[in-house]
Amino acid sequence: MAVATLIAGRLKLSVVPLLILVGFAVGPHAPSFGILDFRFIQSQPLIDFMGRLGVLFLLFYLGLEFSASRLFAAGRSVTIALAVTVTVNLTIGLLFGRSLGFPIREVLVVGGIFMCSSSTIVAKIILDLKRTARPEAGLILGVTMGEDVVLVLYITIVSGLVLYGTASFAGAATSLAIALTFVILLLILGRFFAQRLTSWLGRLSEEAFLLIIFAGLFLVAGLAESLGLAEALGALLMGLVVAETGHAPRMQRLAFPFRDFFGAFLFFSFGLSIDPLTLGGAVGLAVVAATLTVVGNLVAGMIAGRVTRLPAIAGVSIGLTIVSRAEYSIVMATLARTGGLLPFIQPFAALYILILSIAGPILTKESDRIYALGDKLKTSALRIVRKHPVPSLDPDKKEPPKQSGPYSNTDEKLR
Repeated sequence: MAVATLIAGRLKLSVVPLLILVGFAVGPHAPSFGILDFRFIQSQPLIDFMGRLGVLFLLFYLGLEFSASRLFAAGRSVTIALAVTVTVNLTIGLLFGRSLGFPIREVLVVGGIFMCSSSTIVAKIILDLKRTARPEAGLILGVTMGEDVVLVLYITIVSGLVLYGTASFAGAATSLAIALTFVILLLILGRFFAQRLTSWLGRLSEEAFLLIIFAGLFLVAGLAESLGLAEALGALLMGLVVAETGHAPRMQRLAFPFRDFFGAFLFFSFGLSIDPLTLGGAVGLAVVAATLTVVGNLVAGMIAGRVTRLPAIAGVSIGLTIVSRAEYSIVMATLARTGGLLPFIQPFAALYILILSIAGPILTKESDRIYALGDKLKTSALRIVRKHPVPSLDPDKKEPPKQSGPYSNTDEKLR
């Protein structure tokens, strides 16, 4: 992992894809040479646990970059962008599964695999590229939070169909109500007690301040998980609440080493979970699915940016930033395995996630150049069209009369 970090720094790339590839190269399938054991079998539980801590610290740190007030201010724009991105991705996933001739349960699972981006990878990308101050950053954060809530609702419905053959709409409504209540209540409490917390936390020593904030982080994340929500959502909300107190710079300075150290284990452990020996038959379809996801998210991002009155370059950034897939797609693939669905879904999902988790950070980093290239091509195309206009194919459209030449009125004289 240290070597991957050094290489990423030298090449000025995000370290995420390199950490995933390092984990992918080793693991249970890797060879063992005496004392050099690259399988990580005994240490796998510890690595997975440290990866879970990486999720919490990454999302908590991202929340520190914003605040509850900033998120509330972008409420309408976030709702519109969330509706656009979820609708586009879910539709592509459902149509893709249907085109392969899958049964309805498999189609619903594939739709879920396509639907939601990886909040952890998105958080890491935004922080690594220092894009928290850009106008679209708050919108992207709101979309990833909203996807957590949407996924809870979707999994509640789909899991009933996959595991039991029936869907409990009452259970889905209850899950949605719990999720919204948890998010809104925590943000409101954070804003209401912000001033009191600011003065109290300011009197604490560095050690006491760090321990109390981390205790609150684990408490809120554990509460979110006990309510059936993603623990990452709780960590993100805790970061937003701390940012509201005004102690965000102090907390960022103290939490920065934890974010990078445990975050590295998160992506390394994800790479460890992928067995390359099972991926052979799914390569072609995974590449097609990943391509459709990139194109679909780019279109959805541009639509969301335009509707929310952001510049076109911000729309491209939104679409390419939310391309990455990881934890939520893994949840849907695990659901398919538990329900005894087609075994093809497992290697397909693993390769699909691997491709997009590597391509996402690279595309995000180059989003401004991609926009500039597209804008240049658009300008060139318009210039060509103006020089060589396409003739009209309308038979009822009359040609304009010729005004020059000595024989321009010959037909009129003959009449």
